[in-house]
Amino acid sequence: MLSVIRRARKSLGQMLVGLGAVVLSACVPATGPGTPPPGGGSVQVALLVPSGSGQSQDELFGSNLENAARLAMADLSGVNVDLRVYRTGGSPAKASALAKQAVDEGAQVILGPFYSEEANAAGVAVASTGVNVLAFSNNAAIAGGNVFVLGQTFDVTARRLAGYAVRNGKSNVLIVHDRNVAGEVGKAAIERGVAAAGGKVVGVTSYEFSQNGIVQAAPGIVSAARSSGATALFLTADTAGALPLLTQLLVDNGIDRATTQFIGLTRWDIPPATLSLPGVQGGWFAMPDPGLTAQFRERYAAAYGSQPAPVAALAYDGIAAIGALAGRVKGGAPIGKADLTQSAGFAGVAGIFRFLPNGTNQRGLAVAQIRGNQVVIVDAAPRSFAGAGF
Repeated sequence: MLSVIRRARKSLGQMLVGLGAVVLSACVPATGPGTPPPGGGSVQVALLVPSGSGQSQDELFGSNLENAARLAMADLSGVNVDLRVYRTGGSPAKASALAKQAVDEGAQVILGPFYSEEANAAGVAVASTGVNVLAFSNNAAIAGGNVFVLGQTFDVTARRLAGYAVRNGKSNVLIVHDRNVAGEVGKAAIERGVAAAGGKVVGVTSYEFSQNGIVQAAPGIVSAARSSGATALFLTADTAGALPLLTQLLVDNGIDRATTQFIGLTRWDIPPATLSLPGVQGGWFAMPDPGLTAQFRERYAAAYGSQPAPVAALAYDGIAAIGALAGRVKGGAPIGKADLTQSAGFAGVAGIFRFLPNGTNQRGLAVAQIRGNQVVIVDAAPRSFAGAGF
């Protein structure tokens, strides 16, 4: 128990960055190349990456995004992608200026930028030109107009997990969220997901974002679960923050794990050490198709000599979608919204995905459970948008 508290104390100080990054930046992977229409085609793509800021993380992400984009280009048959890379340094002002420059130089679509503030600025800068922006973000707040987000949003995860829960008899949901911006956004996504699945939110409870706040809140959360008749606790907590301590304290305070299912809005398998925590055993969470993700990681490592950051897959997916549409654009015209939002979607390096008219997306996710310190897939990622995963 003491080790759990020590770990949580260390990680709680990082949680505003960790969970905030989930909401405000880019997120987890995606899938493999779409099938180009007959005739292939050609398209000019502006790739906006965060390199140039002097920050090591921006340089790493920038190089990974460019590498993955070029790997996707090599997989496209009969399609000529003229990829031009622009380095924003993570600056919204620079992203805005470079987006304008890219369109002036003939870009038919913009892939990136990385940070949501940059993506919003880039979208505004080129809104009047008809050029769309496919951002490396999972922040649904910036989506809309000519900005589409590639990252896995909280809504995508919440809907997938809520649907699985309702189908498996866990339809009475108590939401447990962090009392911060990320927690509030996650709570709202869970409410929408449960409603869409036909379940019922039987209560909402939260905790102050601190070690002491979690310790004080845990007994009340367990009491709320009992009195509300909850069959599932849907948690917004992240492994980098509250999750280790929260789950352990819920167990210590007598939550009935036989009748109450833990469900996580975030990935519970990263870092791998989380899988050995007693409190997360039996918990459900969603993840991209693990088989396809492993294949992408192997191919990337073979090509570049290192494992890719999770965000790299988003660049691959962006090029896969663009390549599939290249044959539809003529005379240097932008790739249009109607084409981007085709109902059949695209195939990427971690599963199927498609853009929605409101600028958000849907992704084919697997449902995983932690059993005996290992990840077990309990519901495979759908391979089409006609199945039960949507």
